[in-house]
Amino acid sequence: MATYQEFIQQNEDRDGVRFSWNLWPSSRLEATRLVVPVSCLFTPLKERPDLPPVQYEPVLCSRANCKAVLNPLCQVDYRAKIWACNFCFQRNPFPPSYAGISDVNQPAELMPQFSTIEYIVQRGPSNPLIFLYVVDTCLEEEDLQALKESLQMSLSLLPPNALVGLITFGRMVQVHELSCEGIAKSYVFRGTKELSSKQIQEMLGLTNPAASGPQGRPVAPQDPAVTCRFLQPVHKVDMNLTDLLGELQRDPWPVPQGKRPLRSTGIALSIAVGVLEGTFPNTGARVMMFTGGPPTQGPGMVVGDELKTPIRSWHDITKDNARHLKKATKYYEALANRAAVNGHSIDIYACALDQTGLLEMKCLSNLTGGHIAMGDSFNTSLFKQTFQRVFSKDYNGEFRMAFGGTLEVKTSRELKVSGAIGPCVSLNAKGPCISENEVGVGGTTQWKICSLSPSTTLALYFEVVNQHNAPIPQGGRGAVQFVTQYQHSNTQRRIRVTTVARNWADAQSQIQHIESSFDQEASAVIMARLGVFRAESEEGPDVLRWLDRQLIRLCQKFGQFNKDDPTSFKLSESLSLYPQFMFHLRRSPFLQVFNNSPDECSYYRHHFVQQDLTQSLIMIQPILYSYSFHGPPEPVLLDSGSILPDRILLMDTFFQLVIYHGETIAQWRKAGYQEQPEYENFKHLLVAPVDDAQEILQTRFPMPRYIDTEHGGSQARFLLSKVNPSQTHNNLYSWGQETGAPILTDDVSLQVFMDHLKKLAVSSAA
Repeated sequence: MATYQEFIQQNEDRDGVRFSWNLWPSSRLEATRLVVPVSCLFTPLKERPDLPPVQYEPVLCSRANCKAVLNPLCQVDYRAKIWACNFCFQRNPFPPSYAGISDVNQPAELMPQFSTIEYIVQRGPSNPLIFLYVVDTCLEEEDLQALKESLQMSLSLLPPNALVGLITFGRMVQVHELSCEGIAKSYVFRGTKELSSKQIQEMLGLTNPAASGPQGRPVAPQDPAVTCRFLQPVHKVDMNLTDLLGELQRDPWPVPQGKRPLRSTGIALSIAVGVLEGTFPNTGARVMMFTGGPPTQGPGMVVGDELKTPIRSWHDITKDNARHLKKATKYYEALANRAAVNGHSIDIYACALDQTGLLEMKCLSNLTGGHIAMGDSFNTSLFKQTFQRVFSKDYNGEFRMAFGGTLEVKTSRELKVSGAIGPCVSLNAKGPCISENEVGVGGTTQWKICSLSPSTTLALYFEVVNQHNAPIPQGGRGAVQFVTQYQHSNTQRRIRVTTVARNWADAQSQIQHIESSFDQEASAVIMARLGVFRAESEEGPDVLRWLDRQLIRLCQKFGQFNKDDPTSFKLSESLSLYPQFMFHLRRSPFLQVFNNSPDECSYYRHHFVQQDLTQSLIMIQPILYSYSFHGPPEPVLLDSGSILPDRILLMDTFFQLVIYHGETIAQWRKAGYQEQPEYENFKHLLVAPVDDAQEILQTRFPMPRYIDTEHGGSQARFLLSKVNPSQTHNNLYSWGQETGAPILTDDVSLQVFMDHLKKLAVSSAA
C-alpha cells in the first residue's frame, strides 16, 4: 500500500484535487469533532499533457435531478448494456453508439486512470475571444508612452480572429470606433452621469429598432453590422488600432495646482460592461482596465480631486471616516455581478505610487476571475512582463486562459455541499445536495467562473449528513463529481469531468487511520481561505481568535499528552507542521493589515484565494534558501537564526523575491573581492542566488518584486518581517552564544507560540 503522502500526490497530479481528510468520518457528529471540515482544493483546469480531450459528448444519468456523468465508479452490466449511477443508483441504458462495449472493449470514461476526462462539445456556434481595453489617459507622459507600447505589443500576441475594442477615459469617456478608415471617430460620454445598460446600447446604436419590436431588443451577436463598429477582429484593425494607440494623447483637461486629475473610472467600466452585455451576452470576454490613479469623479469615485484630502487609510476605515467607501464598493459590486452573469471577466492593472482604489474595485476581479496586477509605474519590467504573461501559451501553443466557465458539484447522499471560496459567483442552482450550513459562497451546487487558468483553484466545503446511529456499511465510499464546462481559448466548448471517491471510516474505532489521512498542507490553505473570507467582513482580532480556537481544538483532539503537563504534548507526523503554518498565517499580510495599505491587502488577498496549493503555501510560509562556501544551496528554516554573516539568503514570498547578503559577504562585496581572479569562488557565490531568482521570475504570475539587499540595508525589512523572531532584543543574551541576527520586534516567536499552544491544549479547564 502506498503511503498517504504518495496517495495524495498521485491524486493531485491526476485530478487536481487535495482533500483535508482522505478517510471520511461516517457521521455528522464525528465530522464536526475533527475541527477541520471535510473539504478540498480543486484546480479545474490542471495542466495534463497526457490527457487528450475525447471527441464525443458525455453520457448522463437519466434521472432529472441527478444528471451525473458516466464514470469509472459506476457499476456496469456489459451484457444488458446498462450502467448504474453511483450517485442516485438509477439504472440507465447505454446510448446506441456504445453498442460494441464489453469488459475488454471499454470506453475511456470507464477506465480507472481516467477519473478526470475532457469532452469536446460539437454542437452550438463557436464564439471568438474578446478583449476590450479600457485605458486611463490621466497618466504622466512617460507612463502613458510605456503603456501604449505594451498595448501595441499585446495586439501581436492575440489570435488573428479575436475581437478587440478600445475605450479611453479621463474627465470624459471615449468609445473608439475601429471600423472607419482614415479617420478616427469616437463616441464621447460625460464622466459624471450614470447610464443604464439600455441607454448605453441605444446611444452607441447597438440596438436595432428595425429588426425588433418596440422595446428595441439587442440584436443577435452574429449580426456583423453591430459587432464591427466597436469590436473588430484583430487581423482587420491591427494597423488602425496600432496607429490609434500610438496617437493617444494625455487627457487634455488642465489639472490646477493642488488638485488630482479628474478620472471617470466608474463610468468607463460601466460602458465597457454595457457594450459587452449588448453585443456578446453569455460569451467569454475580457475587459482589461489600465489605471494610474484613483477614480476622482462620478459614480464609483474613491477620493475627491483635492490633493489635501488624502485617500482613505485603515485608520479612516476603522473610524468610519472614509466617506466614499460604501457607495463606491456597492457601485463596483453591482458592475461585477452584471459582468459575472454574462461570463465576462475584468482585469485591473493599477500602476501608481499611491493607492488607486483597489479596495473598492477588487470585487470586479474577485467575482469574475480577472487578474489584478499592481506596480509603481507602467514603465517598469514588473508591469510589462506581468502583462505579457497574461498571453502565455501552453504545451499545445494555446492560451492558458479559458472563459465563461461553470462548475457543478455532485455528491453521494451522505455528503452535502456547504459552499466554495474562490473567484466565483453563485448560480443559485437548487438541488438535494445543498447543506444548510453555508460556508463562503453557498446555497448552490453550481458556480460561474468567468475566467480560468491552469492554476485557478477553488476551495470547496462539504458537510457529512449521515446520522450517528445509522452506520455506513463497511467498505462504503463517498463520491464527489466535479463538472466544469468552459470555452477553451481555441473557441471550442469543453466539459471536464473529475470523479473522486474516499472511504468512510468509523471515527470511534479508526481514529488513528483518520488522523494519518490528514493532509496538513491542504488543510492549512483551506482554513486560511476561510480566515481570509471572514476577514473581509469581520474585525481582524476576531478572525485571529477564531483561527487560534480552531488550532487549540485540533491539538486537543489529536495531540497526545498528560492533563496539565505541557512538556508531555506530542503531535503525530501528519499534523506536526500544521501549527507552524498557522503561526506564519497569523503574521501574513492576509490577516495583518498593519504596514499594508487597504489596496495592498486587497491585492494580496485576491491572489491568495485563487492560487493553487503550492503557491498558496509559499504565500503563507515563504521559502528560504541559504548559499555558503560549505556546499550547495540548501533550504533553511524561516527563522532569524538562519541570518548569518557569511551566508547569502534567497527568500521567495510569492509577491517578492529577496536576496539578502550577510554582514561579512556585504563587506567583501563592497571591497570588490569578486573582481579579483583569486576570489573566483566568491564571484560564483554571488551569482548563484541571482540565477536561481531569475528562474522563478521567468514563470511566476504576477511577476514578483525583485529586491537585492544586505545586512543593515533599508530593504532588509522585507526579510526581517517574515522570519520567525527567535532572537530579539528582549532575549538576546539568554542564549549563551549569539547565532543569527537579533530582530527588533515585540512579536512572539514560534517557540513562545508553541509553548502557549501546548499549555492551552493540555489544560483541564479548557
